[in-house]
Amino acid sequence: MQKYKFLPYNKELILRAKELRKNQTEAEIKFWNEILKSEKLKNFKFTTQKPIDNFIVDFYCSALGLIIEIDGEIHKFQKARDAERDNILIQKYGLKILRYTNEEVLNNTELLLKDLISKINTTHP
Repeated sequence: MQKYKFLPYNKELILRAKELRKNQTEAEIKFWNEILKSEKLKNFKFTTQKPIDNFIVDFYCSALGLIIEIDGEIHKFQKARDAERDNILIQKYGLKILRYTNEEVLNNTELLLKDLISKINTTHP
């Protein structure tokens, strides 16, 4: 694994990332507004729909090297593809990846926030 100051990305993904930012899902909007912008995470800067390599990740914090994915229904049917993608991002760039479902975001915001903070504190004391 090579250490990168700047994560490379496919420039052809820029327009798609902008489109995804404009058309976020209800769960992504709630996650951004109620979790990532919460007082408890104010010290961490997250970006949304970030191109990395040949992928676009839902949320990314460079200080933590952390990707957060919010998985909708389609992800139930593409587990192998998601695992392959995660493996590339982990092995090639040393990133950490957390996955939450739409249902978790929409129905358990407080629990999800506690879980995220716990995982950040475990990997970034």
